[in-house]
Amino acid sequence: MTNPKTRKFRPATELIHAGSLRSSFAETSEALFLTQGFLYDSAEAAEARFNGEDPGFIYSRYANPTTDMFEKRMCALEGAEDARATASGMAAVAAAILCQVQAGDHVISAQAVFGSCRYIIESVLPRYGVEVSIIDGSKPENWENAVRPNTKVMFLESPSNPTLEIVDIAHVARLANSVGAKLIVDNVFATPLFQKPLELGAHIVVYSTTKHIDGQGRCLGGIILSDKEWIEGTLQEYFRHTGPGMSPFNAWVFLKGLETLNVRVRQQTYSAGKIADALAGQPQIARVIYPGRADHPQADIIARQMSGGSTMIAIDLKGGKKAAFAFENALQVILMSNNLGDAKSLITHPATTTHKNLSDEARAEQGIGDGLLRLSVGLEDTDDLIEDVTEALKAID
Repeated sequence: MTNPKTRKFRPATELIHAGSLRSSFAETSEALFLTQGFLYDSAEAAEARFNGEDPGFIYSRYANPTTDMFEKRMCALEGAEDARATASGMAAVAAAILCQVQAGDHVISAQAVFGSCRYIIESVLPRYGVEVSIIDGSKPENWENAVRPNTKVMFLESPSNPTLEIVDIAHVARLANSVGAKLIVDNVFATPLFQKPLELGAHIVVYSTTKHIDGQGRCLGGIILSDKEWIEGTLQEYFRHTGPGMSPFNAWVFLKGLETLNVRVRQQTYSAGKIADALAGQPQIARVIYPGRADHPQADIIARQMSGGSTMIAIDLKGGKKAAFAFENALQVILMSNNLGDAKSLITHPATTTHKNLSDEARAEQGIGDGLLRLSVGLEDTDDLIEDVTEALKAID
C-alpha cells in the first residue's frame, strides 16, 4: 500500500513511519488487531505455519500484527535487528536474564539499579543455582575483578535509577566479549534518543515502555532488543512458552506514543537542565545530580556515550526525610508518583517508595539517603516548574 523503503531515515521520521503494516483498507493510523488467534486456508497451511515455512501469525502470545509493528519501529529507532515486546519493563528484564542462564552460571550486576531489578538478581537467581556478584559498576576495575570462568551475563542501568550514576558501557561490553558473556543494558533513563547501547557494544537493550515511550501514564509495557540470532535462538522459546508478551492494545498505544517521543523528550530534557541549574547551589540542597551538567561526577563518560542529558534529576536535600517530605508536600505543579517519563512532572522519595525494600546498607551503597528525591520532568511550562521547586524549598525549616 506504500512505496518500499529505499533509504535509512533519521530517528524523528522512523518514530512515525517505521514498521507500518497496513490492511486492505489502507488506514492512516496503525490498525489494532484485538485477536488471540489466526485462521489458515487449509490443514497444509497450518502445518507450514507451525513448521516455520510460512512466516504468518499463529497466536497473539507469540506474535501479533500490531505488536509486530511496535517491535519493528523500536528496532529502527534502536538500531536492533529484532525485538520482543513484553507486558511490563520488569517482564523484559526478567526474560532477558532468565532465558539465558541455568544453575551454575554466574551473573554480574551493577549495584545501582531499580529495586525490582535488584530483587530479580539478588533474590530470584540464587534460588535456581545461579551465582551472583553485585558490584559498584561505576568503577571499571570492579567488573574485571568480578569475572569468573562461568560468567554468562552482565547487567547495568546507565544512567541508574534513582541516582543517575553512569557506567562506561563500551568498557563493560569489551570485557563481556572477552569472556563470552552477554551485556544487558537498561536504557530507560537515557531513552533511545540520547544513548545507543548496541552501538557501544552491548548485546541486549531493555526498556520499560511504560515510561517515556508511552509518556502519558496509560499502559504498562516493556521491550527486549538484540540481534536476530540471539532473539530467535535464545529468547524466542522462553518467550513463547512463559507468556510475557505485550497486549496488542498496549502496543497500539505505544505506537502512538512513539510518534511524539522526539518532541516530548527533547522539551522535557530542556526543562530538566534549566531546573537542575536553578536548584544547584541552593542552601537547602546538598547536591543536584543531572547528566547534562558539567559537575556530574562522570561527565567525561557522559560526553562519550550520551548525546543529551535526561528528563530525570536527583535532588539530595540536607535535612533528610523531614526536608524531603516538606519539599514534596509544598509542590503545587509537580505531582507525587513513583512513575516517570510522563507528560506530567512527577516526584518520589526513593527510600520510602521505589527502593524501600532494599536494606539500609544497599541503599547507602547506591547513595539513596533519606534526603534524596527523584524528579521526572514533564511538559509543563519550564518557568512554572522552576518557580514550583524554588518556592517549595522555602517550606524546609
